[in-house]
Amino acid sequence: MAYLAAPEKFREELAKTAQAIAAPGKGFLAADESTNTIGARFKKIDVENNEENRRAYRELLFTTGRGWNNYISGVILYEETLKQKAKDGTPFVDILKKEGVIAGIKVDKGTVTIPGTDGEFSTQGLDGLAQRCQEYYSLGARFAKWRAVLKITATCPTERAIVENAQGLARYAAICQENGLVPIVEPEILMDGTHSLARCAQVTEQVLGEVYKALNLNGVFLEGTLLKPALVTPGHEHPDFKTISAQQIAAATVTVLRRTVPPAVPGIMFLSGGHGEEDASIFLNALNALPVAKPWSLSFSYGRALQGSCLDAWKGKAENVNSAQEAFLKRAKANSEANLGKYVASTAARTDSLYQANYTY
Repeated sequence: MAYLAAPEKFREELAKTAQAIAAPGKGFLAADESTNTIGARFKKIDVENNEENRRAYRELLFTTGRGWNNYISGVILYEETLKQKAKDGTPFVDILKKEGVIAGIKVDKGTVTIPGTDGEFSTQGLDGLAQRCQEYYSLGARFAKWRAVLKITATCPTERAIVENAQGLARYAAICQENGLVPIVEPEILMDGTHSLARCAQVTEQVLGEVYKALNLNGVFLEGTLLKPALVTPGHEHPDFKTISAQQIAAATVTVLRRTVPPAVPGIMFLSGGHGEEDASIFLNALNALPVAKPWSLSFSYGRALQGSCLDAWKGKAENVNSAQEAFLKRAKANSEANLGKYVASTAARTDSLYQANYTY
């Protein structure tokens, strides 16, 4: 047998965790916004960005009840949130565990510009990662997330950026598995730009091909991993962006995945990438309704597309907690149905974009 980064003592647990996360009708809540990012969202609803408000908002999400755990299998946390407690003193990780929801942790340290490139990025955070993973595992986390960022322009992404980010993702994944955490492999290709659907498909295929080559070279145990990609779409500034059908996006995306992602991977959990709440559900439903063989669960790992309406309803006020939870529950249920290919869109309008250029968090 080829070398595997995951020690034998962890392999069964890693595979079971990945399979549980990718269970039918379930997906991720991405609640791993950094302090600055959650501050930007709070600013829009006139809420002060302090630790108590951040704690109160995350408690709102994690105590939604009403069957939210039928739709959400895992929650990606920021380090602050992993260590926080509810108002009654119960650690958030314990609240999630009681609901049967798996806690995970964002472990990268953000992006830096690759010298000598046209603003391309690499991701920091490998130094000390093994020790941090051990700590996070002891605190109850069972999976991790690392975001690599690539962009499409006339000259990007370069082979240098693709290879560097693939190697970073592979090294991160191997370190996580050595310490008992399922790695979410996230090579995000930004929707910024004027590129066509075909150009996005070509770049995505190239990037994913390099990522899985690197994962193989680093001995990553694929059965204990998950992939978190962006949809294949035209660039946000391309004339087709607002008119292309969900079926065209689904066909292009699944074609690329079938060419690059091994069937050993249990789940592909799409990021919303700035698509609006309704669009994110519509696109996910189209992926699952596509009449071709798909050997993995195609589900969601949404942040903005699960929380936009919830934040708008909450506005930092205790009396709004119930209505905010109802808004979150509505989007979670919609995406659960979309994972099963059963979502019926509530509107034909596509006006709820959450797009931010050059998005970082």
